[in-house]
Amino acid sequence: MDVPVYMEQPEGFFQGYHNKVICLLNKSLYGSKQGGRQWNKQLHEGLTQLNFTRTYSDTSLYVYHHEDIKIIMPVFVSDMTLASKLEPALENFITELAKHFKLHDLGPTDQLLGIKIDHDHSLRSISQSQCQYMLETIQHFSMENFKTVSTPMELGLCLSKDMSPKGDEERTYMKNIPYCEAIGLVMYLTTTTQPDITYAAGALARFGSNPGIGHWNAVKHLLHYLQGTVNHTLTYSPDHTSGKNFHDFSDADHGRCKDSGWSTGRYIVKIGTRAISWSSKLQGIIPLASTEVEYFATAEASKEICWM
Repeated sequence: MDVPVYMEQPEGFFQGYHNKVICLLNKSLYGSKQGGRQWNKQLHEGLTQLNFTRTYSDTSLYVYHHEDIKIIMPVFVSDMTLASKLEPALENFITELAKHFKLHDLGPTDQLLGIKIDHDHSLRSISQSQCQYMLETIQHFSMENFKTVSTPMELGLCLSKDMSPKGDEERTYMKNIPYCEAIGLVMYLTTTTQPDITYAAGALARFGSNPGIGHWNAVKHLLHYLQGTVNHTLTYSPDHTSGKNFHDFSDADHGRCKDSGWSTGRYIVKIGTRAISWSSKLQGIIPLASTEVEYFATAEASKEICWM
């Protein structure tokens, strides 16, 4: 611990008068404000000694490159994933890393942060899915027996603040509805394996402070859609036809937000056969023509391509 932090004596361990004596932390504890930062500094120091370089564009991504050996390692707090074309290089690195930290080698990656990962070496493909997460989310709201729908949002539906509660009875009803909880659970899917629900989830999230029955019905519609797509996967495999690294698509609507007059810009970026990056959000301006909003959407997509 690099700053003075004090704590009460832990339960079951008392010295002196337990209500008067406090402890000075010598090491950062898990859950303390400094804990994550101190661990990251220690991990970075250890990986640097092993000749790993932290990328500038993503500080949670480390790369080792020496002659023909290349190892890519993303880090999520204390969970690390290793990728390399040379399996002996991975085994040697794990041995060296064990000299610096206590670790558990869990073998080939088949689960990561709630995402199921399947490998097909014959097709050189990797598939990602969150079937279990989606099933648990649907069951949490007792909607597993409802009919599925084919779209994340009803066609032509335009959400607005006018759909918020207008009377005490409706406000009382909505107080017991877990609207924000549902949006939070769905939002995780939009950042991982479900680009198809990004627009719907983003639009619904705008009304979390004062949702109405119409908003909640739209959330239930989205959950019904997820029920029908629980077995969908993102499968990454080589694209031998186009010869291009990236495929980029953008789109926008003109002034669809009734409350602000803003437009929504969207893009999706693919490497090979599947999406790796996507976005759908309000542009924050009031353009004068539909052509203008398309240019703004294209510009955002172009910036993402340059970053890639």
